[in-house]
Amino acid sequence: MMQQYMETKKEYPDCILFYRLGDFYEMFFEDALTASKALDITLTGRDCGLEERAPMCGVPYHAVDSYLYKLVQQGYKVAIAEQMEEPGQAKGLVKREVIRVVTPGTITSSQALDETKNNYLMGIVYLDGVYGIAASDISTGDFVVTEVDSDRELFDEINKFSPSEIICNHAFYMSGVDAEELKNRYHAVVSALDPRFFGDESCRKALREHFHVGALSGLGLEDYGTGIIAAGAVMQYIYETQKSTLEHITTITPYSTGQYMVIDTSTRRNLELVETMREKQKRGTLLWVLDKTKTAMGARLLRTYIEQPLIYKEEIIRRQAAVEELNMNYISREEICEYLNPIYDLERLMGRISYKTANPRDLIAFKNSLEMLPHIKGILGEFSSALLKELEAEMDPLEDMCRLIDEAILEEPPITIREGGMIKDGYNEEADRLRHAKTEGKTWLGELESREREKTGIKTLKVKFNKVFGYYFEVTNSFKNQVPAYFIRKQTLTNAERYTTDELKDLEDIIMGAEDRLVSLEYELFCQVRDSIASQVLRIQRTAKAVAGVDVFCSLSGVATRRNYVKPQINEKGVIQIKNGRHPVVEQMMRDDLFVANDTFLDNGKNRLSVITGPNMAGKSTYMRQVALIVLMAQLGSFVPAQEADIGICDRIFTRVGASDDLASGQSTFMVEMTEVANILRNATKNSLLVLDEIGRGTSTFDGLSIAWSVIEYISSPRLLGAKTLFATHYHELTELEGSIAGVKNYCIAVKEQGDDIVFLRKIVRGGADKSYGIQVAKLAGVPDTVIARAKEIAQELSNADITARAREIAEISSSVTPHKAVPKPDEVDMQQLTFFDTVKDDDIIRELDELELSTMTPLDAMNTLYRLQTRLKNRWKENQ
Repeated sequence: MMQQYMETKKEYPDCILFYRLGDFYEMFFEDALTASKALDITLTGRDCGLEERAPMCGVPYHAVDSYLYKLVQQGYKVAIAEQMEEPGQAKGLVKREVIRVVTPGTITSSQALDETKNNYLMGIVYLDGVYGIAASDISTGDFVVTEVDSDRELFDEINKFSPSEIICNHAFYMSGVDAEELKNRYHAVVSALDPRFFGDESCRKALREHFHVGALSGLGLEDYGTGIIAAGAVMQYIYETQKSTLEHITTITPYSTGQYMVIDTSTRRNLELVETMREKQKRGTLLWVLDKTKTAMGARLLRTYIEQPLIYKEEIIRRQAAVEELNMNYISREEICEYLNPIYDLERLMGRISYKTANPRDLIAFKNSLEMLPHIKGILGEFSSALLKELEAEMDPLEDMCRLIDEAILEEPPITIREGGMIKDGYNEEADRLRHAKTEGKTWLGELESREREKTGIKTLKVKFNKVFGYYFEVTNSFKNQVPAYFIRKQTLTNAERYTTDELKDLEDIIMGAEDRLVSLEYELFCQVRDSIASQVLRIQRTAKAVAGVDVFCSLSGVATRRNYVKPQINEKGVIQIKNGRHPVVEQMMRDDLFVANDTFLDNGKNRLSVITGPNMAGKSTYMRQVALIVLMAQLGSFVPAQEADIGICDRIFTRVGASDDLASGQSTFMVEMTEVANILRNATKNSLLVLDEIGRGTSTFDGLSIAWSVIEYISSPRLLGAKTLFATHYHELTELEGSIAGVKNYCIAVKEQGDDIVFLRKIVRGGADKSYGIQVAKLAGVPDTVIARAKEIAQELSNADITARAREIAEISSSVTPHKAVPKPDEVDMQQLTFFDTVKDDDIIRELDELELSTMTPLDAMNTLYRLQTRLKNRWKENQ
């Protein structure tokens, strides 16, 4: 047996081998040492023909799922070697084979998976500067493929799917992407596969054969050359690990990243769409607010909607119409929810049925779910919106499947399928006969005994049983002369004789073999029922998707009516106008219902960029996130928390909110901040929404102010970017940009002063704040009075060196002198023009600039020098005019 184990282990060296021995899965040698620590189970030993006993540990077969989950969660792969024949029927050593390999991306146990989110296996292939991406959830049958051109887009896709396992080609490691970063950031197991998985022809063949097509153009994959290899590698990997036909993976969906709003990793984190930044919990997220779904399928689909908002107006309006009609038919919506509530996870149930791992209770759960479908379909037939009518048409009542299970399977069957007791009476004649023989055997024996006693006249005749001879008639010696000729002697005792008859033999065969044959027959019948359901996988998956869609729209409708959300207008003019908007999460977290609503107006013209000032804790970040979330909600088809809303479709939302050191990669707070700003400036478009909070605060005041100023100039320039932007800052000098830079408007958080104390009114009003109230906020936070008093003294001294006036001068120079030419904007600089030093070598200002020792100047010296030189230059220009 140990030789058989070692031969099997050689085939799966990177896996922990679960080796079936009776009622346990055993592990030996290094696997035992590893598993005993990972699972916290007892390590023992076993003689194996070596000098030392082999380390050994094991887990019971009936509880294997929980142990598998623990190992897979820790990143291990597990190969399951099962007994392929009954020990009593085996000639010699019981035959064993690995029936599947369980990895983080291929685990299907309901105990191991979160029913509200998909468990994706992702394949990434890097070829010629292109990343092919394929993601499959084998528990539901979902399978998608795409391509991207940059590592940042790749990270966005990885973040969108949050795969638990990533497989890749070796070239991926050479593309510049850090595999360790993937593991740390996404908690995914990353492994490079053998090159044989990534052959172009083998990948194409795997896809053609699985989806039964002659050419991949029939799957819509002709434009995804690298994506085809990624998808083919995933398919081959699943086949090799699962050793199954994978019949429930019926479709592969190619998509372009341009089909949906782009939400990068930072924005997903900052807006807390599906998990909070700190606790990584659902509570406190947008998903938590919107998710009132009744089914696991609906919960997964809603998560997908949130992570992939739409950018096409027509589809957004279709979703809105569905939500609106459900709002107007409150009673029907609640009735649908009542019918949705008992529905189990049809997608994953179907996965287990196709995998042939579903047990009788799974089928009963499946049947109970199907019983709800005709009721839901009937109610949906009363609606008129296009999307709800489509969902009603897609929903198959599956009455034949429901009827089959109802006729075949007991309502309360056992969990296991090898012990019988799961097939109903009346479903199969042979099963009924065997069941009858099992239960009525004693009665039949008693009746035979009475008949033979009466026929022979032997009053002491009895039917008895032992394990050696089975059933027999026992006759005492005083009556053996009355034994009839058709009695066949089996055994002679001192005081009695034992006999059998043909009728008793037949009865014995029926009774003795009935239980074993019944268990075997019930297993066969159950497998037939399960296979019959598996053959209808397309119908069932289509219906499951329809149920999920209905569930999502009922959830969005329920939230909209309970939270007083309104249907936003959708425009393609670039206007975002929100009246009395509210933060959906903060509003729900507040118990006193005192959330202060605020208005927002952004467009592509005079109101492109809002500079928002005000003290910390006053609500700037909440307000800006609120706007971003309302836009996102509108584009996923939801109603929004506002009195009125008109939302211009945004192709992307970028946020730069908060900062933290990335110690793992050696990046400081400021470096992280600047990296994110660089990403925004390089990838945003005029149709994007930017939310920027405290740009430049991670460095010195002058450097930070300069960077923030320059960023505003760049964003506000229609020729460079021109994106709609909310820009919160503590640099009050930036309020001077209104009027000097087109499209910039000032807003601030209203604050009420009461002596040395302040009250945050949390209302956004036009105009800029004249101070930060930092000392007052410090007082609110409990900083000692002595520190507060000294801070006031220092603040008074520093106010004499205030740079606001100088900033105003710079802004005036930028806007008034030789209109828009005195200080060239980035988009107005001709990179081919000659420098000042080439043309005006004898100018005194140029000479002074040339002689400056910048390496020895402090930032304050530099600012003062710049101010002095600009003043001289301004005076000279005025004289020339």
